[in-house]
Amino acid sequence: MLAVVILAAGKGKRMKNPEKAKVMFELNGKPMIQYVVELALKIHSDKIIVIVGHQKKSVIDFVTEKFAQYRDKIDFAHQDQQLGTGHAVMQTENQLRDFKGMIMILSGDVPLLSEKTLKKFLDYHVSGNFDATLISAIVEKPDGYGRIIRNENGDFIDIVEHKDASEEQKKCNEINSGIYIIKSEILFDALKTLKADNAQQEYYLTDVFTYFKKNGLKIGAIPADSSIEIEGVNTIEQLENLAKYTIK
Repeated sequence: MLAVVILAAGKGKRMKNPEKAKVMFELNGKPMIQYVVELALKIHSDKIIVIVGHQKKSVIDFVTEKFAQYRDKIDFAHQDQQLGTGHAVMQTENQLRDFKGMIMILSGDVPLLSEKTLKKFLDYHVSGNFDATLISAIVEKPDGYGRIIRNENGDFIDIVEHKDASEEQKKCNEINSGIYIIKSEILFDALKTLKADNAQQEYYLTDVFTYFKKNGLKIGAIPADSSIEIEGVNTIEQLENLAKYTIK
């Protein structure tokens, strides 16, 4: 069983239009959220939960109307306070409390992720019998991103945020994409351990990997074929840049 959670509550402050939900900005004539919901359907998700917040009515109305034939699969969770990605996923607990299977977490502002990459990701997670898996990417300029740290055998060890990385770790150019698969039975226990004791006073989803590590759980990381696929949109300029790439 596969449930897909889509983070779509953000304000997108740098998009310079507070009247519009970030995921409703269009890429080649389609709102970004449309690409992500379509992708969740292509990989045969049993359940899709869109987490809404800022200007949420527009997102709910659009998704409900656009995907009317899938109303039995699609639901919404509400993040009315913007307290981070970890906090966002906490809002899905009511819908997923009794769900048994894999929970995939996608971002509503990452529109170029491909079906091929997600199928490869799912295969990797299942065949490796991982408890949690993430997609990484190899980039030329990793500044600002969390780094994926591996051991000499190439196995995942940790995610280290840029601000916490040593000079040696900052040389690593494999970054975290923020796209995850986590076994349902461990996700919400891990979320309960999160603390907002950081500069942003937010609950970071990446911190669940500290819990997984402490509990000896098996974690995998697989690089995307192209870093463009996992690129998120925070500015109009980034959106315009992604428009140059073919949607597959």
